[in-house]
Amino acid sequence: MPESGIIKYHVRIRFEVEGVVEKADLIGAIFGQTEGLFGPEMNLHELQKNWKVGRIEIKLESKNGRTNGQVIIPMGTDMSTAALIAAAIENIEKVGPCAANFKLTAIEDIRAIKRKAIADRAKIIMKEWASKTSSESEEILKEVSASTKAAKIISYGKENLPAGPEIYLSNDIYLVEGRADVNNLLRTGIGNVIAIEGTKIPQSVIKLAKEKKIIAFLDGDRGGDLIEKELLQVIKPKKIFRAPLDKEVEDLTPVEILKILKKKPEEKPTIVSPKPKPELKPPKIPQTLQTKIKEIYPKINGTLEAVILDTKMKQIIQVPVNQLFERLSSQKNASTIVFDGIITQRLVDVCTSIGARSVIGHRVGNIIKKPIDTTILTFRQLGLD
Repeated sequence: MPESGIIKYHVRIRFEVEGVVEKADLIGAIFGQTEGLFGPEMNLHELQKNWKVGRIEIKLESKNGRTNGQVIIPMGTDMSTAALIAAAIENIEKVGPCAANFKLTAIEDIRAIKRKAIADRAKIIMKEWASKTSSESEEILKEVSASTKAAKIISYGKENLPAGPEIYLSNDIYLVEGRADVNNLLRTGIGNVIAIEGTKIPQSVIKLAKEKKIIAFLDGDRGGDLIEKELLQVIKPKKIFRAPLDKEVEDLTPVEILKILKKKPEEKPTIVSPKPKPELKPPKIPQTLQTKIKEIYPKINGTLEAVILDTKMKQIIQVPVNQLFERLSSQKNASTIVFDGIITQRLVDVCTSIGARSVIGHRVGNIIKKPIDTTILTFRQLGLD
C-alpha cells in the first residue's frame, strides 16, 4: 500500500478451487468481480489508485488437483465498503475454467489490534521502568540513610554530654535538653548540636559558650521554661527556640524542626517561644483550696514535681512530673492535682477519668475538650507566679 494510505481493516477470505490455478488467476478473478458490478468507487483498481486498498496477498497450496488458500486484502475504506467488497468476492463462482468457492473468515480492525499491541507493550514498559525507577529510589534512600547513620552521637566534655560530630567544626552550636533531641537533630541533618542532660547547665557547656555562639532549642513544657530562665542567667544564648506547647524536640519531624529554625539568628538573645494563651479570670474556688495551693506552691515551684490531694485537701502523694500519669491511674481518691508543669489535654482527660475536680499548673496547653465539672487554673491566676 502507498505510504500515504492508512490501513484500517484486513479482509480475510478462504478459497477452494476445483483445479490447479496460479496467483495471477485468483487476482484476475477478484479484480474482475468488482469491475462493472458496482460504480467506479467500488472498483478495486480505482480503490488502489486512490490508496484505499493495499497490495492483495494470496497464500495458496495445490494438492490432488485442488487449490486451497487465503486472500488478505488490506483496506483503508470504511467498514461498509470493506463488507461490500468481501460480499462481492464471496460471490465468485469460477477462477478461470475451474469452479471455486470463496468464504469470508474475518474482517480485522487493524487499529484495534494496534491499540492492543501498544497497550500490551506499554504495560511491559511501565513494569520494567517502574522497577528500574523503584530500584533507583531505593538506592537514593539507602544513600540518604547511610549519610544519616554516619552522623553518630559522640561524647563531649568531662560530663560525657551527647553531641553531634560537627560540634568542633561549627561556630554556631544548637543546645538541646536530652540525647533523644540530639539524635532527632542528627536525623534532620544538623550535626552541630549538644545536650545538657538535665535542668542544670553543665560546666562544659558554660565553657563552650565562651568559645562559640549558643542557639538553644528547648521543649515546649515546664522543663523548657526552667532551662530557659537559667540559660539567660548563665550563658546568654544567641537565640532561644521552643518546640510548640506540649511537644518535645525529640517528637518533632525534620520538617517541623527546620520550620522552627528557619529564622536567621540575631546578634542579641531573642526568645522564640510559644505564645501563651491569655489568662482568663479565675473561677471561684473554695478558700480552703486557695490556701492549700499557696502552701504547696513554694515547695514544688522549679522542682518539676506534683502533689495529689484528696477531697479533704490532704496530701496523698508527691511525685516527679514524669511519673504523674502512671501514679494518677491508681489514685482513686484524687481530687486536686497541683504540679510544676503545663496542663495538657492528656492530663485533663486522665483527671476526668479518675474523678479529679481541679488541676493547677504553670500554664495551660491546647485544651480542646474541657470538662464542665473540672476546674483548670494557673498559678498566675491565683497571683502566685
